This record gives sequence, structure tokens and C-alpha cells, in this order.
Amino acid sequence: MVAATAQAASASALLGTSGAVPTAISLTTMIGVGEFPDGIAVNPRTDTIYDANESFNTISMIDGRTNTDTGTVHVGLDPVGVAVNPRTDTIYVANQGIPEDPGTVSVIDGRTNMVTATIPVGAYPTGIAVNPRTDTIYAANAVDCTMSVINGRTNTVRATVPVGCQPFGVAVNSRTGTVYVSNEQANSVTVINGRTDIVRVTVPVGAGAYGVAVNTQTGTVYVTNISDDTVSVISGRTDTVRATIPVGAGAYGVAVNPRTGTVYVPNYFSGTLSVVSGQTNAVLETVVVPGVPIQFQSNPLAASVDPRTGTIYVADAGSAKVDVYAP
Repeated sequence: MVAATAQAASASALLGTSGAVPTAISLTTMIGVGEFPDGIAVNPRTDTIYDANESFNTISMIDGRTNTDTGTVHVGLDPVGVAVNPRTDTIYVANQGIPEDPGTVSVIDGRTNMVTATIPVGAYPTGIAVNPRTDTIYAANAVDCTMSVINGRTNTVRATVPVGCQPFGVAVNSRTGTVYVSNEQANSVTVINGRTDIVRVTVPVGAGAYGVAVNTQTGTVYVTNISDDTVSVISGRTDTVRATIPVGAGAYGVAVNPRTGTVYVPNYFSGTLSVVSGQTNAVLETVVVPGVPIQFQSNPLAASVDPRTGTIYVADAGSAKVDVYAP
């Protein structure tokens, strides 16, 4: 973590520079973490942020009150996705492993910061999501084109659902139980009934569907398309695309604030964060994510929002840091 510490110091110096252009969201701090942070999630009840460091095979834990890295937990090989059940204070990590072997999901107790179980799933799990109401976890397995459904009480796979080709993202609407899986090669989103684990419909979207997020207040689903640099907006009531929003290059991740409806899209190749209005489906602003050192371009890859505070957390894979933005 020496490099991460040095980057954090450089980040502090950068924040102190003058001449910054004011934006609707403001960068408050940058936190050095492990190499290539790939996924990020927030527990709003404990104000703890969890960041998956793919190259270090670790999860960094960040105290949201002090914005400091409080330690790491070693998990499986190549962790890329992370999700939290705030009701049980349990963290779930999708470990890709190698494409030829089954991947795993690491289960972490948020009270002890210890791995309590390792669950075999499909090949190359990437995206992961939790329905806290049912204590069910969903893992998208990119190589075998399936989604594993995990019982959170027993830590066992209860079902394996066939989806589209190369599923990378997964999100769940905890109010309706509906699960959404983005399929990169199929350019589609698979919509699954969470009560029956049966596919309800497949929705065509843009090229290279990757990240997916759902606004539980409106039922609206947002899908990033990395091959055409857009976001598809899907109505949760009709399962149809109602808008397509141009964003930056390399739009992998996506997060939404259910209270304000604002959507945040990190653009990996552009080094920017697109801020999108959920009411108008228009880009409100494009924020440059600073690299560390400053002369280097950043590579923001994932984002998460604390629904309680509205704080936005962006995992910058290129600079091994997490950026914290105030709404």
C-alpha cells in the first residue's frame, strides 16, 4: 500500500490547487487504495465503502465519516464486483478467477471484516447484486452466460439462470424483486422474475451492454453500452428502451441516486464522470476526474452512491484511488 499512500498525498496536494472550475458536484477528497480498483459499494447504515482491488485480490474498507482507508480483506482471485446487504452487514465479492475454472463469491462479515464463506459459482463472475429484502445474491457469470442465484442465509447456490452472451452487470429492484442482467456480446438486458428465477423478457439495448443500475423509486433501469458510448434508459413498467443518452468513451459503470434520480456514469477512456438527470435524460455536466499525478489521465471504472447522504464514490482504476464527490 506504499504506492496508494503516496497517491493519497498527491491527491491532497491536488485538491489544494487553485483555478478549479466549479461544478454541480464537488470533489471533496481522494483516497489511495489497492491497484486497479474495479468495483465499489456502500453500506449506508454503517457509512462504510467497499472497493474491490482486482490486481491485489483485496477489498479496501473506507470509513465514510473520515474518508480514510481503514484496512483490507484478502478475497479470491481477481475480485471485480462488490455488493452489500445493509440489513445483515454482509459484503459479497465476485472473484473472476481464470476463465477455465469456476469463479467464486467471497462472503465478508461487516462486523468482523472476516471472510466467512467462499461460494463456487459459474465461470468468470463479474457483476454482483443483493436484494436485502429477500437476502438473495445474484452473480453474473461472463464465460458460461449464466446468473447464479445465492441464498444469503445458507450461502448456497439455489438456481442457475441462463441469460445472454457475456453477462457483465447485474442489478435488482428490491421493491419488485426484478433482476436485470446486462449482456455485452448479446447487446441486451435479461429481465428475470426474482420470485421464480425465470426470465421474463430480453430487452435489446446499445452495443456492448456492460453496467446496469436501477432506480428503486421509479423502476427505471440504466445500462451503459461500452461499444457506442451511450446509456440506454429502460422503463421498468414496459421493459422497453425509452431513451438513449450519449456519454463519454468507455462507459463501464453506472450508479443512480434513488432520492434525486441523478445518474452517474464513469467514463474509463475519457477520464470523466457524466452526471445525468433522471427526469430529462440529459447530461447535466461532465466532470473531469483528476489523475494522480495530475499530468496523468484517470480511468474511472465504477461508481456508487450513498442514498442517505447523496455522496458519490468513484473507483479510479488508473490512479488506484477512490474519489469522493459531494452532491
